[in-house]
Amino acid sequence: MIRLKTWAILTSRVLLVSAAIALLVSAAPIAAAAPFTSSREQSFRAAATEFGVPADILKAISYNQSRWENHAGQPSASGGYGLMHLTTKLPPTDGRGDSSRPLPQRAPGTHTYTLDQAAKILGVSPQELKENDTQNIRGGAAMLAHYAKEGNNGKLPTKLSDWYMATARLSSASTEDGARAFADNVYQTLQDGTQRTTLDGQTVAIAPQPVSPDQSKAHQFNLPKRPAPQNSETECPRTITCKWVPARFAQNDPNNPYDYGNYDLSNRERDLDIKYIVIHDTEGSYQSAIDWYQDPRSYVSVQYTIRSSDGEVTQSVKNDDIAWQAGNWYVNTHSIGIEHEGFAAEGAAWYTEAMYRSSAKLVRYLAEKYDIPLDREHIIGHAQFHALRPDRAAGMHWDPGPYWDWDHYMDLLHQPTLPTAAPDSKVVTIAPKFPYNKPTVTQCEATVCMPLPEQSANFVYLRTEPSNSAPLLTDAALHPGGEPGTIKIEDWSAKATHGQRFVVAERRNNWTAIWFNGQKGWFYNWDSAGNRVALPAKANRLIKPKTGLASIPIYGRPLPDASEYPEGAPVEPIVPLQYSITAGQTYIAYDKKASNDHLIIWTFDFSSPGDGVIVHGDEKYIPIAYSHRQAYVKARDVEFIRN
Repeated sequence: MIRLKTWAILTSRVLLVSAAIALLVSAAPIAAAAPFTSSREQSFRAAATEFGVPADILKAISYNQSRWENHAGQPSASGGYGLMHLTTKLPPTDGRGDSSRPLPQRAPGTHTYTLDQAAKILGVSPQELKENDTQNIRGGAAMLAHYAKEGNNGKLPTKLSDWYMATARLSSASTEDGARAFADNVYQTLQDGTQRTTLDGQTVAIAPQPVSPDQSKAHQFNLPKRPAPQNSETECPRTITCKWVPARFAQNDPNNPYDYGNYDLSNRERDLDIKYIVIHDTEGSYQSAIDWYQDPRSYVSVQYTIRSSDGEVTQSVKNDDIAWQAGNWYVNTHSIGIEHEGFAAEGAAWYTEAMYRSSAKLVRYLAEKYDIPLDREHIIGHAQFHALRPDRAAGMHWDPGPYWDWDHYMDLLHQPTLPTAAPDSKVVTIAPKFPYNKPTVTQCEATVCMPLPEQSANFVYLRTEPSNSAPLLTDAALHPGGEPGTIKIEDWSAKATHGQRFVVAERRNNWTAIWFNGQKGWFYNWDSAGNRVALPAKANRLIKPKTGLASIPIYGRPLPDASEYPEGAPVEPIVPLQYSITAGQTYIAYDKKASNDHLIIWTFDFSSPGDGVIVHGDEKYIPIAYSHRQAYVKARDVEFIRN
């Protein structure tokens, strides 16, 4: 029965295409709440009645955690499920991305896992709370009532203002500041009122109401306070709203200097060049992401996070320091990460104009400050970097996903995607017109896969032959047996993304083939409105395997040789990925060479040999456009070709 309900939810997403396109209902104050009778609205009201909690408080909590979306049973980055963002323990993530430093076991903390506790209260399985919207809302209501009684001598509050403490606890925040911020946002939602229609066509509303929270018991949070920062000034342009909420920097185990989080101290303006800005999405709410950077179990952080509703920015790591954000240590040491509130599969439900504009202002400011080119080789998605070694390749990220509007974003950066060469150029820029490009994409829950609502997308599929019936390209990490790629949202095997440049391998009728991921990938030249999906482009240098070599290996980053490390220092081994370039293939070289350096930060207190040392390698590596992910080849393995 649970599976049938989930199937029905997914099916309704497919049928309600118009709702997916007209999602961006304003979150501004509304005059009054209409008497909506959607099943989701009814579920909130029924759960509120069952557990004696205010329906509007319950809805406002859900709105601030999930925007009333169920996320098709997928967890957020911080382990939250469903409309109420009920949390459960997830394995620690690897935002640091340093193969020579094993990820420590998750440190103990004060975190309460609301999904597991709600399942016990309701007598249902945790899986049912993940999959069933009604049960998930009931779980949230049960936990809200549980927390309210704990703080009120076993009784439920009688006034709306008295639910502040219970609301804060339901946030699952691990710091007092995070819990307060979440509760404050919930009460602001109550004061303003809001309504929206979700991806599956469910309209939910909250009427504005003059209510102020009673914070007189806030001293009872019994959560750790965030340490005061030494420097509270943010590094943001004056044209955006920006605040400082520092990520956690502390040793988890006083006897283990290897186990600490959630970023590394550095002096990058002096020691390392900052040459990339990495675009992420949070896969969770704004506040839950900020709190996640302060959690001793996360091992992740980012320099900036941007709120969907109004473009507010929170900085959590200084730009000189190294956030654990990309899952690739080389990228971390050379980049600034920007998280954007939202879930990649829900696209425009989260990626608002306010967010795009605020993000673009921030990126333009950072690019000017650090002399970063405003192009798609340097303003990049999290999806555009490889892992450091083959066994981690399949687990690399794919955010901000297919529904991030790179076309519009580059316009806001004052770098629109335009043709830069003659029509017969050997190079093309992938550039589908976002409003007209709506390929089918699926999302899977367990073994059930269903199409996501039709949405504008930023990529074109690549096929093995010039035919829409031909298989999609494969990927050696995702499909080691050589099976064709799929149209699953997380399958990057055959997606060429807007703004990325590739070398033309062949043209045939209305089809073009590019060299992509060691294969020849075909795309149809036109969209349904008659627009070209790729534009002729320039590239200063192309590379091919050196004459006499049948194939050459691909690497996830440049690395010094083991002999170049200080004695006793941990060595990052040079291991090629499961990809290669064979003779006859040609790829774009972004630069003459990449900086071959490796920063050793092994322990919290810099107590191991080589800690704090930058190892410089003599081997020259070339960054190339290999697939949707940038890759590196050794200069001695290739020959340059002028375009």
